[in-house]
Order: sequence, then structure tokens, then C-alpha cells
Amino acid sequence: MTQDIKTEVTEVAPVENKITKKDLNQIFWNIQTMSFPFNYEKLQTIGFAHCMVPVLNRLYKDADKETRIKAMQRHLEFYNSQVNSGALIMGITAALEEKTSEEEKDAVVAVKTGLMGPFAGLGDSLLKFTWLPICGSIGASFALQGNILGPIIMFIMFNFVNLFTKYYFIHYGYSKGVDLIEQSKNSNIIQRISNLANVVGVMVLGSLIATTVKVATPMTIEVGEQTIKVQEMFDKVMPNFLVLLFTIGLFFLLRKLNGKYSVTVIISLMVLGVILSTAGILK
Repeated sequence: MTQDIKTEVTEVAPVENKITKKDLNQIFWNIQTMSFPFNYEKLQTIGFAHCMVPVLNRLYKDADKETRIKAMQRHLEFYNSQVNSGALIMGITAALEEKTSEEEKDAVVAVKTGLMGPFAGLGDSLLKFTWLPICGSIGASFALQGNILGPIIMFIMFNFVNLFTKYYFIHYGYSKGVDLIEQSKNSNIIQRISNLANVVGVMVLGSLIATTVKVATPMTIEVGEQTIKVQEMFDKVMPNFLVLLFTIGLFFLLRKLNGKYSVTVIISLMVLGVILSTAGILK
């Protein structure tokens, strides 16, 4: 006796994306003014938050006020990258905002922070230091001959790539971000990406502190007939020791102030630096 066993296979329909092409296009238009609110306290942070407004309006239009505030505050964390390659970060961030739960939102900030450093180097090297000089040299060759087409050709060549990369990277980053998350829901990919991004972000910030923050002292210590330079002694024991102390002290100060009065702190550091330099304590 044989019995036919019939099995039914049901296909799970893919979840429809909430973010529309119109929303992504609005990010593209917003990114054109991203550098307008640039400031030396948070650099491109306000511009990034402004670019993400269409996404947040779409995803949180029915959410309560507190949830909407938290969503906006996530994108008011420090951000600075190259604008064109940063468009890819915006697309990925939009995908993460849409596909993660409220308990996973730390990954949004972690990924954004981890990618902004490497992508800034990529965008600067390809667009600012490669494509822009090429466009300038071609335009200059026409201009030197008295041809008015020189600046026009440069403008068209540069902005064709400039606008195309912004538009393409926003849409590409969103689509690939959604695909990655949808295909990896059972592999804890969000936590893995978050951990990886945190490690990369710490490495990038650490290297930036060591290479951009300059704190040194010209002070010397007289021991008999021998003169010991304090800075050289620090460099032999622990290079960038004063930089480390300065960074840690500033971190705890801003943490105690809850991030407030940042501009006052910057001005105070400038004044203190001038005083200590005049007194021969720092150089």
C-alpha cells in the first residue's frame, strides 16, 4: 500500500520597503546643501541630520514624540566624511533605520561612525585629489588660450561626476543595505556589523588624535651640568603622552558637562594655550 504524501510549499512574500524612491531622491537634494551648516563643533553633523529627515518622517510618522526625538538625536551624533562617498553611508544608514528594531538602533550610529573615516579617505583621493585636478587641468588649458569654454568645461565635467556619484551611491547603499539585512536576519548580522564598526571607529578616532592633536612642552630640568628636556623624556617613555592626558582630560570634562558649552570649552582652550605658551610651559 502506497500513500502519496503531498507537501505544500508556501513562499513568503518579501516585506515591502517603507522608504520610497522619492524619499531617497529627497536625500539627494538635501545633500547639495550639506556643507551650509558646517561648524567646528560638530562639523557635518547638522547637514547629515537634515539629509535623514525624509527617512525619519517616513519611518516615524505614526510614532510618539519621544521615539521621534530619539531618532533625530541618533543623527545629531558627531559626523564628518567626504560628501560623495558619504552618500553611500546615508543609503546604508537609511536601510538600517528601516530594517532594525528599536533595540538594535545602536548599530545605526556605530556603522555610520565606523564608515565615515575610511570612506572620507576614499572620496577625497578619488574625487578631490584625482578627478578635480583632471577637470581643472583640462579647463585651464582652454582658459590659457583665451577660450571661455575653459571654466565651463571644468564645471560640467566635475559636476557630472559629482552629482552622479551622490545620486547613485544613495540608492545603491540603500538597496544593498536592505538586501544584506533581509538575507541575514538569522545570522545576527546586525550585532556583528555593529561590533566591527565600533572597532573601526575606535581605531580611526585613535589615529586621528595621535596625528592631529599637538601638545608638547619646551620645559627642561637641570641635573648638575646636564640638561634634560622633558618632552624628549616623555617621547622615550611614551610617545604622545601629553596628547593622551589632554584628550582624556577633555573627554571627562565634556562628559561632565553633558556635551554642553562646547564652544566655550574651545575658546577657553585657545586662551589657555596662548597663556601656557607665553609662560613657556607648552609650545
